[in-house]
Amino acid sequence: MESSAQKKEFFGVRYFKRIFFDTMPKSRPQFLAYPIAAYSPETNLELGVSSLYVRYAKGDTNNRLSEVNGLAFYTLENQFGGIIEHAIYSDKNKWFFLGKLKFQSFPLTFYGIGAEAPNIKLSKVEAFQFQLKERVLRNLHGNFYGGLEFDLQHLGNVRFNDYDTSVYYEKPLGHEGSTNLGLGAGVLYDNRHNVLNVRHGFFSELAFLYYGKQFGGKHEFSSVFADIRWFHPIRKRNVLALHTVGQFSLGNPPFNQLSLLGGESIMRGYYLGRFRDRNLLATQVEYRMLPFSFTKRWGATIFAGTGFVYNTLTSIESNHFLLAGGAGLRFLLFRKKDVWVRLDVAFTKEGQGVYIYIGEAF
Repeated sequence: MESSAQKKEFFGVRYFKRIFFDTMPKSRPQFLAYPIAAYSPETNLELGVSSLYVRYAKGDTNNRLSEVNGLAFYTLENQFGGIIEHAIYSDKNKWFFLGKLKFQSFPLTFYGIGAEAPNIKLSKVEAFQFQLKERVLRNLHGNFYGGLEFDLQHLGNVRFNDYDTSVYYEKPLGHEGSTNLGLGAGVLYDNRHNVLNVRHGFFSELAFLYYGKQFGGKHEFSSVFADIRWFHPIRKRNVLALHTVGQFSLGNPPFNQLSLLGGESIMRGYYLGRFRDRNLLATQVEYRMLPFSFTKRWGATIFAGTGFVYNTLTSIESNHFLLAGGAGLRFLLFRKKDVWVRLDVAFTKEGQGVYIYIGEAF
């Protein structure tokens, strides 16, 4: 009989081969979980687990690849959180479910509001955040989808811990916390086959959400969101990708639901929320080499983007346009499903950012 240690080793070896050599049939679902570690002054040491689950509906590879990814973390400052995001297609791609669940007790750095917010940390905002957003979309014709959306956001136990108490600034709307529920509808066109790594296709989404006090919310405002993505193959391995995002607010959204510039997807290199305002426009271009010509599992990408936030159209000035760019390495994780791990290094006039994720930025 095998000892328990041998059984564990056998399972570990089998798990490693299944992931690294991708021994599973393409039609079979795959799951990956791995530990993560990070450090920042606000959080101290951060430890967690990240996971990815991918599948084709009914095991039919003619369906689009669905994915669910999750993250759970804890820091030595007693902060915690979890995020689950999904893009799920039903059989024959008739239904499309796109959404996320997020909860966290995690600090965010507040620099102020507007395109001219100085690069000075005004406050470390500690709060409990919760968001549940879902889009339920039905195939209308061809690659067109339409359906209903909702977005529930809660910000509680808010504490503004100012970095310099001698610096005065007006606390933003929503600084005492708020709960807001938005209901609306959206339409999109989507002919992508693999949302984690698109080699050819077009995606366009237009959504409208209304956050009303009659839904139990504290603030009344509306949000319009537009997202356009275009992917064009260059020869056999390379891809040229373009991405444009717009988010526009009407009414009086709280500071945590303003349009945020930065993060791991668009305008990489800027801290998410470094600039925030009622409206946002951003665009980026990326050239992907997947893989290099001399290897089957390693690739790279170069990218550049520009974007800005603004309050009203008349407030836009030329110096509000920001630039970001960088490059990254890629490793082919699931060969049969064409899913890659990315390591991106992005540069801006204010510094740089490093991002490690499964799946492309867009």
